[in-house]
This record gives sequence, structure tokens and C-alpha cells, in this order.
Amino acid sequence: MIIGTVIGNVWSTRKIEALVGLKFLVVETDRGEIVACDNIGAGEGDKVLITQGSSARQETGDSIPIDALIIGIIDK
Repeated sequence: MIIGTVIGNVWSTRKIEALVGLKFLVVETDRGEIVACDNIGAGEGDKVLITQGSSARQETGDSIPIDALIIGIIDK
């Protein structure tokens, strides 16, 4: 898992059907910036916990092509 801070949104007018309705955020980590799918309502400035790879895909319940998923907003 990775800890990072949300620094922005990703806007896309064209994407594959499986990604329609998903929210993507840009997250600054110690490894650089990554794009992560958000299902929990994180916003700019939030410190978040991210999982990557097959764990991210499994949590969505579908086989959608994502590599990073925000799984928690860190309070403290």
C-alpha cells in the first residue's frame, strides 16, 4: 500500500465503457505522481491510502482496467 496526497482531478471526455462513471484523482506520493480510481469520495488535499495491481481491480468487483485504487482517507 502507498500513502499519498490528492493534488488534482483527471477529466476525460472519451474513455472505454468500463471506465464510465469512475472518478480518477492525481495523487502525489514519494514515488511521484500517480492516477488512482476513487470510490470513497476523497478530494484535493486529502491524505489517502492506495492499493495497486490486482488488489485494486478485485475491490471494484469487476475486471476493469485500473492499476491504483484509493482505499482509505487518512485522518491522522
